[in-house]
Amino acid sequence: MELRNIAIIAHVDHGKTTLVDELLKQSGTYRENQATTERAMDSNDLERERGITIFAKPTSVEWKNTRINIVDTPGHADFGGEVERILSMVDGVVLLVDAAEGPMPQTKFVTSKALALGLRPIVVLNKVDKPDAEPDRALDEVFDLFASLDANEDQLDFPHLYASGRSGWADAELDGPRKDLSALFNLVVRHVPEPKQQKRADEPFRMLATTLGADPFVGRLLTGRVESGRLKVGATVQALSRIGQKIEQFRVTRIQAFRGLATQDIEEAVAGDIVSIAGMTKATVADTICALAVDEALDAQPIDPPTITVTFGINDSPLAGRDGKKVQSRVIRERLMKEAESNVAIKVTDTPGGEAFEVAGRGELQMGVLIENMRREGFELSISRPQVVFRDIDGVQHEPIEEVTIDVDDEYSGAVIEKITGARKGDLAEMKPAGAGKTRIIAHVPSRGLIGYHGEFLTDTRGTGVLNRVFHEWAPHKGAIPGRRQGVLISMENGTSVAYALWKLEDRGKFFIGSQEPVYQGMILGEHSRDNDLEINPLKGKQLTNVRASGTDEAVRLTTPVTMTLEQAIAYIDDDELVEVTPNAVRLRKRYLDPHERKRQSRSGS
Repeated sequence: MELRNIAIIAHVDHGKTTLVDELLKQSGTYRENQATTERAMDSNDLERERGITIFAKPTSVEWKNTRINIVDTPGHADFGGEVERILSMVDGVVLLVDAAEGPMPQTKFVTSKALALGLRPIVVLNKVDKPDAEPDRALDEVFDLFASLDANEDQLDFPHLYASGRSGWADAELDGPRKDLSALFNLVVRHVPEPKQQKRADEPFRMLATTLGADPFVGRLLTGRVESGRLKVGATVQALSRIGQKIEQFRVTRIQAFRGLATQDIEEAVAGDIVSIAGMTKATVADTICALAVDEALDAQPIDPPTITVTFGINDSPLAGRDGKKVQSRVIRERLMKEAESNVAIKVTDTPGGEAFEVAGRGELQMGVLIENMRREGFELSISRPQVVFRDIDGVQHEPIEEVTIDVDDEYSGAVIEKITGARKGDLAEMKPAGAGKTRIIAHVPSRGLIGYHGEFLTDTRGTGVLNRVFHEWAPHKGAIPGRRQGVLISMENGTSVAYALWKLEDRGKFFIGSQEPVYQGMILGEHSRDNDLEINPLKGKQLTNVRASGTDEAVRLTTPVTMTLEQAIAYIDDDELVEVTPNAVRLRKRYLDPHERKRQSRSGS
C-alpha cells in the first residue's frame, strides 16, 4: 500500500476540523450505521467548548490503495510550537483559506513555516458557498502571500480547489458538480510525494519524537515519523538529545499506528509511517529514538521563543482550599513541569521563594488554556498579570512586536486606529477595504500594548470587530505604555456580600460580584468610576428599628454584575493585583490583602 503524510494548516476557524470530519466519512472510515460527532478531531473538552483546535492530532484514511496520514493542526499562533514540529514529519500540506476572509495572520504564520521546509502546498478555498465569498480575490491574495514569503517557483505553481467542508465537496472548477471530496483525495495522492524515508527501510532505525502523550494503561507515548529502518515490539533502542547525548536505553513495549480516529497496536513500524511508541521513561519531544548503533541525533526544528511570562503561585487567600484539592506548591510545580515536557513552547522556572513559578509562553490564550485545564483538574492558583519577555540585542533592550490584523465596520475604524497607534505605540502598516462596509487594518504593535486590549476593542466596535495577532519581530523598546485607567473597588471586610450594601454603592462603579457571595479583605469587587482605588464595605445591611416607615421601602434591584472569563480577568489586573483561580471561581484580589501592607509596598515602589 502506498503512503502519503500531510498536514492540514489554516487560520483559526477556517474549517480544518470540519473538513477532516468529511474526509473520514467519505473514505469509509466510519461504518454505515456508526454514530459520529461533529468536529471529531477536537476531542479535548476545551477544544469542543471554544470551537478551536489546541492539540495537533494525527489520523489516517485509505483511498484507492493509498494510506493518507492526516494531521489536524491548531490555527492559533499561541499553539505554534505544535504546528512547527508537526510540519517536520509530513511531506505535504493542504492550506485551507476562507474564501470570504482570505489569508489571515495565522495563515501567514503556518504557511511561512511550511514554505521554509520546502513543502509544496495544495490550496483549498473553503466556504465558497458563503454569500460574501470572493474566491478569485482570495486566490490572488494567497499568491501574493506566497510571493511575499519568498516561495520558490515550484511552490508558487500551487494547485488549488474550491470547496465547502461543511457540505462535503471539493472541485477543481468553481461551477463543478459539487458532489464529494474525491478531487481532493486524488490531488493529494498525485501532488504529495511518497515519504522519501521509505527508501531507507534497510538503514538502522531512527525516529524524531514530535509530540508526547500519556495513556493510563500504557504510560508515556512518543509520536513521530520513522525516518529510517524498521522497529519491532520488544526491540531495545536508545534516546539521544538534540546534541547527541545518550538519555536512556529502553525496550519498546508497544507500537501504535493511527487508523481512522483510533490507534491500533502493530508489531512493526516501517520507515515513512507516523507511529507512537511506549517504553521510555525520560525521552521527550525533540529527542531522537534510534538503534543502539546510531550515535548522531536527527535535526530538530528550532522553536520560536516565548514572548510573555505569567507567575503561577499558591492560593493564599482566606478562601483557599475550599474548592480544590491540589493546593500545595510542590503539586503545582509537578504539573507545570509535566506541561513543559510535552509542550516545548512553554518554559517553567522557579522563583526565589519557592512558592511561585514563572511560566513563559506564546500568548494569553495559551496561558488561559493551561490555567483552565489545571482548574478543571482540581488546582487552586494565584495568577499574576502577564509580563512581556525582553531581549538584549547588541546592548539595546528589545521587545516583541506583533502583527495585528483587524476587520471592522468602516464607522469604527477611526476609533481603533486612534487606540492602537496612540497610547499603545503601534505603527499602521496597511489599511484597505474588505468587502461591503468593512475595513481591514494591519498594524505592528508591541505585545505590551495588546495585553488587556481585546475587551476594550470589542467595546469600541460594539462586538462586531475581529482581531487576530501573530509574532512579527523583535524591535527596540518603545517606551512607557499606560495601563488601566480606572481604579478598583476593594472589600474592607470578610464575610458574605449584602444586596442592600451593594445597591447603596452602585453609584461608585460597576460590580464584578452579586449579593450573597463570599468576600474578604483585599478582594476586588468592582471597577471604580474614578482613577483611584476605593475601599468599601459590602456587608453593611440596613439598620432595622422599631419605627415604621411612612412609605413602603424601595425594593433592592441590583444591576447585573460584570462577569469576566479567565483570560479577561488575567488581562484586566494591574501589576499589584492577582487572579485567584479555583475549580468553581475566578476572583480578582490585591497582591497584599492588608491595606497597611499595601500602602507600605506602594511607598517602597514594589
